[in-house]
Amino acid sequence: MIKVKQAEEIIKKIKSNDTVMVGGFGLVGAPLTLIDELTRHDVDGLTVISNNLGEPGKGLGILLRQGKIKKAIGSYFTSNREVGDCYNQGKLEIQLMPQGTMSESIRAGGAGIGGYYTKTSAGTELAKGKEVREMNGELYVLELPLKANIALVKAAKADTLGNLVYYKTARNFNPLMVTAADYVIAEVDEIVEAGELSPEEIVTPHLFVDAIVESKMILRKEGVVSK
Repeated sequence: MIKVKQAEEIIKKIKSNDTVMVGGFGLVGAPLTLIDELTRHDVDGLTVISNNLGEPGKGLGILLRQGKIKKAIGSYFTSNREVGDCYNQGKLEIQLMPQGTMSESIRAGGAGIGGYYTKTSAGTELAKGKEVREMNGELYVLELPLKANIALVKAAKADTLGNLVYYKTARNFNPLMVTAADYVIAEVDEIVEAGELSPEEIVTPHLFVDAIVESKMILRKEGVVSK
């Protein structure tokens, strides 16, 4: 099954009030073409699970300005000061998580794990309202899995079947997110024929990927530019 699609069509899979996972650390490893299409898609009330909400007027920061994001779940929102402004104005809900906890919660969502205990955040504001247990003389906080209706991820290369190869640390949260969503759209810089990728370089097997889109927007030193 060939999974190559056009961004403007496949982005319509996202509906208002959906929960959407979006890969990226800052703008690195973020699916900028898919985000760009989402800014033109008529949806609102989105819950976005991502490390951060882009930068002011860049990446997910555009969706924030458009008022399409109802809630943000992530770990590093200070890359975009407008997140704090929207929160203080009552325009945005925030669920702040330690970065490793966010990663593990996404992994748990993909692995079918109902929850797990971690020492991280024990005794802090982030543990308020959560179950806390003492084990072996130490406090552990119960964290629940994260799952999504849609995942928008970024990879360096894909074959037409949907096998994905990532570029160094730009992989960040992307391989985890593909396992924890009902429908996965992968944006890639290059698409090759099935059989052209070495099995040793494939990180995400094709069975996790529902659609592939070729990148039109890329990140350079000067910022986000058209490919």
